Amino acid sequence: MDLVAEIYRLTKAFPKDELYGLVSQMRRAAVSVIANIAEGAARQSRKEFIQYLSVSRASLSELEAELSISERLEYTSGDQTEKLMESIRNVGTQLSAIIRTLRNKPKQVR
Repeated sequence: MDLVAEIYRLTKAFPKDELYGLVSQMRRAAVSVIANIAEGAARQSRKEFIQYLSVSRASLSELEAELSISERLEYTSGDQTEKLMESIRNVGTQLSAIIRTLRNKPKQVR
């Protein structure tokens, strides 16, 4: 959730002509990360949950690329970009750990 708030705050300062471009894409990708985690957690199977976590991880990769573009276009400073990249890496590491744990967890016997 913190990452979403950080992206919204950051993109608020972007040029108005990016509202329906980069701003929209970055916000959508950030929200997609948390939304897919929540939706996957509500699913009935471990396999489905892992799939939704994988989609979340893909949205993180998209956000990382968009953040790099925003820096190249000079909408963000190097410090802003690095701080957010660190947050993205941390969330990615956590998602990977959860996926790995779920994949390695023995199946429950009913």
